[in-house]
Amino acid sequence: MNTDLAYSVLSQLGREKRADDRLTIAGGGDPVFPTPWKVGAAGSAALGAVGLAVSDLWRLRTGKPQSVSIDVGAAAASLRSNTYVLRNGEKPVSWDPLSGHYPTRDGRHMFIHTNHPHHRAGALRIAGAAAETREAMAAAVAKWDGLEIDEAIAAGGCVGGLTRSREEWNAHPHGIAIAKLPLIDIVKIGEAPPRPLPKGERPLSGVRAFDLTRVLAGPTSGRVLAENGADVLHVAAEHLPYQSELLMDTGHGKRCTFIDLRDAAGVETMKALLKDADIFTQGYRPGTLAARGFAPEQVAALKPGIVCVALCAYGHEGPWASRRGFDSIVQNVTGLAATQGSLEKPRNLPVQALDYIAGYLGALGAMIGLARRVEQGGSWLVRVSLVQVAHWLASLGTVDATKGAVELPHAELLSLLTESVGPFGRLRHLKPVVQLGDTPAFYARPAEPLGTSPARWS
Repeated sequence: MNTDLAYSVLSQLGREKRADDRLTIAGGGDPVFPTPWKVGAAGSAALGAVGLAVSDLWRLRTGKPQSVSIDVGAAAASLRSNTYVLRNGEKPVSWDPLSGHYPTRDGRHMFIHTNHPHHRAGALRIAGAAAETREAMAAAVAKWDGLEIDEAIAAGGCVGGLTRSREEWNAHPHGIAIAKLPLIDIVKIGEAPPRPLPKGERPLSGVRAFDLTRVLAGPTSGRVLAENGADVLHVAAEHLPYQSELLMDTGHGKRCTFIDLRDAAGVETMKALLKDADIFTQGYRPGTLAARGFAPEQVAALKPGIVCVALCAYGHEGPWASRRGFDSIVQNVTGLAATQGSLEKPRNLPVQALDYIAGYLGALGAMIGLARRVEQGGSWLVRVSLVQVAHWLASLGTVDATKGAVELPHAELLSLLTESVGPFGRLRHLKPVVQLGDTPAFYARPAEPLGTSPARWS
């Protein structure tokens, strides 16, 4: 069934099943972990589609496909791969203690995200907390009705979401708008002649990916490209907040640099790099980069034949398209968290399925776009969002969560882990999950901190 689900994902990008495909998805079914949502099926289907896209690029290089195999347990574990990271034997801290659910005056629950300092300060100010403690935040939120603080947090440029039921979300104007969108789409945004893949010994050898993303979904997309040979340049700005500990999960195989788009020199540096890029992945809200001259069509004019990938929280259509959001927030507003627990006691999923699957789909779309560039030419735009993934995950139905295990069997988990040594020290982390018959995925370099490398291609 999971192979059929992988092909249903691919079909949305115009890639149908081929007679010489060799995709195997093995292992048990859901629940893998204690969640009613079919995260094993969803993760393995998304990764299976990724593996077939890698195989397609290998076919374009060599004339032959390669086998692709996915283990359901490994795929599910990959949806929380940041939780397996150890740095020099210790677990990095990634969640601010103020992040979480808070009861409101009218008996609802508000999930507030405070992992970035400006979001933390803004949420405390908007809620009216008397001190920077969880108790003070709870007392402040308890004075608000749920819909009121939901709107106030969003209007204040901060991040949070009211926990809703699935029925409430499906009747919401944005839920209705997103229900009309596919899980992922690809559209042509410019003309360019067909162009072969660069020479190399790996599926993405010589492919240059400009990775302008933060947190998990976008950086995960770049990590998938890197594990298959792409030259991935992860770009951040020194003045913007970034959870650096997440790089210990998503930064493998990449180089990290700083570019400041507030000044003309930074804009020109980015333009020069994009002129030599094959893929441009960005994880900002719709319109954010267009205001700086980097809308997909503008980028395609700079580099005809480029594949642009846009990842965001709430999609490119609907009344919430410009709203800030993260996986945990989207889980709550779409009803996933209420189903995981209840409206009276909502619980987030034991995995960050929306982030990681959106990242896998971003990489999938990038590779489908590269294949189209080889065969048809053109510049392409791929679009995916956390909320579209939430709708897809919900469409798969539910299972009995009590049959899920808190963790994979110890021996199985150990087989999925590896260690690398680099600028962060000794890191324990997950290996690539997609198993390829001819070109095993691997990270050619260890993860590095932001700004470590110069702003240039290898």
